[in-house]
Formats: sequence, C-alpha cells, structure tokens
Amino acid sequence: MMNNAVEVHGLDVVRGAKEVLHGLDFTIPVGQVTGLLGPSGCGKSTLMRVLVGVQAGVKGEVTVFGARAGSRALRDRIGYVTQAASVYDDLSVRENLRFFAKVLGVGADHVDRVIESVDLGSHADAVVGNLSGGQRSRASLAVALLGTPDLLVLDEPTVGLDPVLREDLWAMFHRLADDGAAVLVSSHVMDEAERCDRLLLMRDGVFIADGTPDEIRAKAGADDIEQAFLTIVRGAA
Repeated sequence: MMNNAVEVHGLDVVRGAKEVLHGLDFTIPVGQVTGLLGPSGCGKSTLMRVLVGVQAGVKGEVTVFGARAGSRALRDRIGYVTQAASVYDDLSVRENLRFFAKVLGVGADHVDRVIESVDLGSHADAVVGNLSGGQRSRASLAVALLGTPDLLVLDEPTVGLDPVLREDLWAMFHRLADDGAAVLVSSHVMDEAERCDRLLLMRDGVFIADGTPDEIRAKAGADDIEQAFLTIVRGAA
C-alpha cells in the first residue's frame, strides 16, 4: 500500500479572472485524519473539489492513489461530502441510501451500517426534506460512507451538529483512518483542529502552516491553534 493517498505539485486554480489557489504542494497520507482549516472564502472547498476531480481551471499535477484526480477508476474509492446536502429531499433516508448503494454497486447490508454510524436510526424512514439541516448533512455523510471508501473528502461535515454528535463523528473519522483510509476534513472552527492528526492551515489560497497540532502551536509559541493561526498571519503580514 502506498503511503500517500493524494500527491499535489504546483497546484493553481483560476476562476474567472481570479487565482483562487496559488502554487500548492502537499500530500495526504493514508491512515491519518488531515484537517484543512481556515476562514470562510480562503479556498478550502475549491481545493476539495480539485481532489475529487470536479473543479475547472486547474493547473498542476494532482494524483489520487496514483491516478489523475477525477479518473473513472477512482469513482468508487472516494467518498465526498459537500457543504450542501447531496441527497434527494423527496425520498427517505433509507430510500436515498438504497438508491446510492445500487449506483455504487455495494450490498444492501451497507445501508443499515451507515445509517447507524451517523446516528440516524430513529429517522431512517423519515423523508429527508422534513429533517433538520444537521440531519440532512448526516444523511449526505452516510452516502459518502457507502462502500467503505479509501479516501474521504469531507467539507465542513460537523457544521450545525450538537457537541455529542460531533464527538461521535470525529471518533468515527479516526476509526476509518485507523482502518487504513485517508480522511481530509475541512473546518473554519479552530477548536476542531485538536481532533486532527495533521493540519493544513490555509489563508487566501495558500498554506501558512503544515504539521501536527503540537508542532504548529510550538512553532507559533501559542497555547491553542486559533492563537497560532493569528500569530502566523501577523508574522507574515
């Protein structure tokens, strides 16, 4: 098994007349939870779209498990959760998952497993359009978990969730990583940084820090990641 799920060299993304990502070089290893943290609008979602092969205006080399990002061979190896719910509002949670299980070619036994993993057992037969925003987001996450993907790309998956469920989901992300998956989780909430094995701190389309939470705090001489982020930004100004 290769050590890196993702390898990126010289990545630029231009949208319209604006360059959104600027000369990024990085890897995402298997067996770890990598956090992509930064303020809203800094380019996190654009970067995630690049990795799953749905972003236009990409320059540079982006490979996932040795294949070009977006290649057909990667379709059943990547689970992707966008900020907007990606399920059908007029179907129940279970009906959505049965549909996507057939699309992905995975067994029906995966449906009950992922419903329980995102704590939607009591809402499995509820129509998605009648669920809360947090429940709809969890239904989207359940779809991404079908088939046990090798790379999970999760764009702000814990927004709007209560602290107990957030803790449960982070525990699940680490279990998936421990089983050999690569997990990339974006957030603009700095306290979630402590839950990651490794952090990529982003601002204005570039990385301003890359390392473990302890390494980044120590480098900045800060007590927490939010203070470290501010210290690094001010030092670069």
